[in-house]
Amino acid sequence: MTIWSLCLIFSLSYSVLVFASPVKHFCRPDQRDALWEFKSEFVVQMDDRLSYSNPKTESWRNNTDCCSWDGVYCYLKTGKVLELDLGDSSLSGSLRSNSSLFRLQHLKILNLGSNHNLYGNIPSSLGNLSHLTHIYLSDNGFTGELPDSMGNLNRLVDLRLDNNKLSGNFPCLLLNLSHLTWINLGSNNFKGSIPSSLFLSSSLVELDLSGNNFSGPLEIGNISSPSKLRKLRLGRNNLSGPILGSTWKLVSLKDLDLSFWRDSVDFSIFLHLTSLERLDLSYLNTRNMVDLDLFSHLKSLWDLNLSGNSLNISSTLHLPSPINTLNLSSCNISEFPKFLETQTSLSYLDISANQIKGQVPKWLWRLRYLDICQNHFNDFRGPSDDVFQYSVMFFLGSGNLFTGEIPRMICELVNLQTLVLSNNNFSGFIPTCFKNFSNTISVLHLQNNSLSGAFPEASIGGQLRSLDVGHNRLSGKLPKSLVNCTQLEFLNVEDNSFNDTFPFWLSSLPMLQFLVLRSNKFHGPISYYPLQDSLSFSKLRIFDVSQNLFTGVLPSDYFAGWSAMSSPVVYVEAFVHTLVFQNYHKSVGLTNKGSNMDLVGSVFTIYKTIDVSGNRLQGDIPESIRLLKELIVFNMSNNAFKGRIPPSLSNLTNLQSLDLSQNKLSGEIPPELGKLTFLEWMNFSHNMLEGPIPRGTQIQSQDSSSFTQNHGLCGAPLQETCSGKEEARKQYQDDDEEKEEKDQVMSWTAAIIGYVTGVLCGFTIGYILTS
Repeated sequence: MTIWSLCLIFSLSYSVLVFASPVKHFCRPDQRDALWEFKSEFVVQMDDRLSYSNPKTESWRNNTDCCSWDGVYCYLKTGKVLELDLGDSSLSGSLRSNSSLFRLQHLKILNLGSNHNLYGNIPSSLGNLSHLTHIYLSDNGFTGELPDSMGNLNRLVDLRLDNNKLSGNFPCLLLNLSHLTWINLGSNNFKGSIPSSLFLSSSLVELDLSGNNFSGPLEIGNISSPSKLRKLRLGRNNLSGPILGSTWKLVSLKDLDLSFWRDSVDFSIFLHLTSLERLDLSYLNTRNMVDLDLFSHLKSLWDLNLSGNSLNISSTLHLPSPINTLNLSSCNISEFPKFLETQTSLSYLDISANQIKGQVPKWLWRLRYLDICQNHFNDFRGPSDDVFQYSVMFFLGSGNLFTGEIPRMICELVNLQTLVLSNNNFSGFIPTCFKNFSNTISVLHLQNNSLSGAFPEASIGGQLRSLDVGHNRLSGKLPKSLVNCTQLEFLNVEDNSFNDTFPFWLSSLPMLQFLVLRSNKFHGPISYYPLQDSLSFSKLRIFDVSQNLFTGVLPSDYFAGWSAMSSPVVYVEAFVHTLVFQNYHKSVGLTNKGSNMDLVGSVFTIYKTIDVSGNRLQGDIPESIRLLKELIVFNMSNNAFKGRIPPSLSNLTNLQSLDLSQNKLSGEIPPELGKLTFLEWMNFSHNMLEGPIPRGTQIQSQDSSSFTQNHGLCGAPLQETCSGKEEARKQYQDDDEEKEEKDQVMSWTAAIIGYVTGVLCGFTIGYILTS
């Protein structure tokens, strides 16, 4: 018992000593202070569209060991910070030349990639971190040239600067860094020639210069020994001329991109590159047909892109390689290639923009990704028996000759994430069996067909990000199940017969950026007024409810919560790529500068428009419109708005198109609008405006039709001069004033006469009564 008591006392004493001891911090104080200051140099700006972002600095605590902070890695014996990994951390701001980052003198690995909102020049102070071996600054907004001081980083092994806005000639300082193994400068604005000595490096393994403005011929150079280069990406530049030099010594090459080359390519160079696994020769500037047999000896090839070239495909062609990804878009193919059926490893096939007609082969349904857009297919064949173990996830079939009802066999594709059947001639109802993939479908585009009936509620699932059913004959109400689509970004139901009130509940969707309800039978108010002033669409970029039957007044604060239109665009390319590899086509009609246009492609990322034209709205133009400083198109025409044009419209400094025609607006056109230098088109016709048309290059250059049917307006570009009208109006005002003065005199005279008469009568009556 005594022994047990002693053991217990010893254990308790030890525990007290352990817990009473201070926690050991491995991090040196100077390193901790530098990191803490570095955190304060940036704002954490979360982007809801990037679900994978992880703001690591938000978890840092100043009273804890910095070596345990998220993204910080130390050498524990010395407490020196060796690695700082703040990639995907939602940091926003510029990297200053006096940043505390540069006090981390022992740093070997620096990762600030994929923050998207880091901008400005890369400071020369980066060259002071002489121990750096790895630099990752990809997917940001850095600009300018690389600082010469980076030539001091003679231990650098890996440099990733792709997807920025860097410029200048090829940074020759990199040629002196003998340990550089991986260089990625892709998707920037570099120009000039590529130095041939770059390929003489004995350490270089990966080189990506694609997506820049490099030009001129390419000289590989006289390589003395077989190169270690495994990846070479030179596509999407302005390079021309034959590929010269010792290309046959690039025997280790596995990944080659020569897309958009401006001269013919000698395909004999590929005879020696037998290790190739990925090859991109898309959109070569060649008039010769490319024979697909040329690649039959590449037995390791699994990714081949020949889009934009005229192909010669033999009926006996056999590719022994395990092709997984094949791009044959715009290759003038008129008959479905038979060899594809034997490619059992094929998972991704883009054969769009050809002239293939007939039925869609049934074996295609075993693929994961299938793009047959812009062909002449007219029928589907049902999936083969083994389709369920592969199951198409992405199917793009727009721009073909499909007719009749949407085949029910599509409902068997229960893993479908993207379905695009736009620009065909499908008719009948949207199949109710679409509910089979409602839990997986992310993109559903059925635009420009002849579909009718109500939209089935059960087809809407929580994963939906883009829904386009515009230009059909759909009717009924907008499906309320859309309120559950918290990831919905794009909604287009234009040119149908939907008969419903305004869907206020859509304002609860945090990601909604594009809302197009135009040309339907929506009716009633589009505001909560008088219960609530503003209608908050914080992410909305396009708001088009034109050509409906909406009524009521827009309160003064209506646009107060529309923050995306009041701040500059932050273009997140990585986000755009997540939607179907950016290969699905989305478009929407838009009235801009008085004409109808289709908004397509990357324009969606920058366009901001409000169109409420062709309704029955009334009242004043909301004063809160002044907040939307990034607005490009503003159309309120064909309504019953009254009152004056707000001078605060001059705050919309990016405005290019303004249409206020066919309303009941009065007063003068604000002179401040003459300051809007981007305003190319405007229309004030058919109102009750008066006074001189403001002077200003943009206003004076407009056609006179933009100001007609305003009987009080004068001045260029109208023929009616202001001098006569001003004199007449002044004379009219003088006559009014003179008449008003005479009326006042007559009134005072009458009042005095009445007063005197009244007093005399009063005295007389008083005298009679007292007598």
